[in-house]
Amino acid sequence: MFSTILFILPFLVFYTVAVVYAERKISAFMQDRLGPMEVGYYGMLQTVADLLKLLQKEDIVPAAADKKLFKIAPLLIFVPIFLGFSVLPLSPLWSSSPFSSALFFLLAIVSLDVIGIVVAGWASNNKYSMLGTMRSAAQIISYEVPLGISVLCACVLAQTLDLQEISFQQGILAKDQPSYLFGVKSLGDVSLTGGFLTWNVFRMPILFFAWIIFFIASLAESNRAPFDLPEAESELVAGFQTEYSGFRWAVIMLAEYAMMLLVSFVGVILFWGSWNTPFPNIGSFTLADWTTGTSGTPGLHIWGIFWLVSKTLFIVALQIWIRWTYPRIRLDQLTSLSWKFLTPAALVLLILCSFWKLMLL
Repeated sequence: MFSTILFILPFLVFYTVAVVYAERKISAFMQDRLGPMEVGYYGMLQTVADLLKLLQKEDIVPAAADKKLFKIAPLLIFVPIFLGFSVLPLSPLWSSSPFSSALFFLLAIVSLDVIGIVVAGWASNNKYSMLGTMRSAAQIISYEVPLGISVLCACVLAQTLDLQEISFQQGILAKDQPSYLFGVKSLGDVSLTGGFLTWNVFRMPILFFAWIIFFIASLAESNRAPFDLPEAESELVAGFQTEYSGFRWAVIMLAEYAMMLLVSFVGVILFWGSWNTPFPNIGSFTLADWTTGTSGTPGLHIWGIFWLVSKTLFIVALQIWIRWTYPRIRLDQLTSLSWKFLTPAALVLLILCSFWKLMLL
């Protein structure tokens, strides 16, 4: 776990700088403009320059704020999200902190970031900040329900909460492992090594719709447009983070982009094959590796990280694309979407997955 944290923290900083630049360029392309162009080649150092300027800004604390809570609130937002990375399986050789209830721990610890948001808005002693806090609490509580149910759909198929075991199941179709895509209980003596056909969304196509619900709910959990009501710059002047500046504001932004990355990791691990390659029979990952519990060669370590990160960054790019495509929705529309549509649909999918699993056992 400690080695994973040492790897993740600098990676998060580098990732945030790169994704902020990418978001600026993608939004500029979609709006037929250039975006950052002055600092560095093609504006590549603009985000670095902005970060250096941000770190030099004065750390302002409002006179009427609760100073102690105001100062620690950004850490209360970031730390739970950061701890969520400690249980992610990055490759067959790097399983972070493997334990049987890793998925339960991840969902539980990440949900605590709402406490930091509530503390930030309340401690600021600002009406706009408090409005953003109340919106955030309502939004996160609403969308954690369909998100959790969609995750359960994948757990019904895998019959485990261990993220590394879920990853291994999507790399090998063993002789006694059902292939729901083909509607058979066994492939006899034929074994399919790796490949996208063993990913959960292809083994059980119902899970594709579960992933759609998961993805929509994850946008709301990350406060990303069209669900960025806690910030709502045009209404609340940045919402719960209105009074923050300098390094503390940077930590809040780091938490937002880290949350984008974390939910993308979880979606890839549960639905899109985790660290497994989409190409069958490539690399040293064989049926024996899965059945005996071995992990292959060091080359597989790099190969697994490459595919997991590549698929995750693709989902992050999809989140950016959606932000600059759809307008912000109203608060009543946000809650109605969750309770009237996503939650009932997720429950129906969970029931279907359960019956399908029972029929094919």
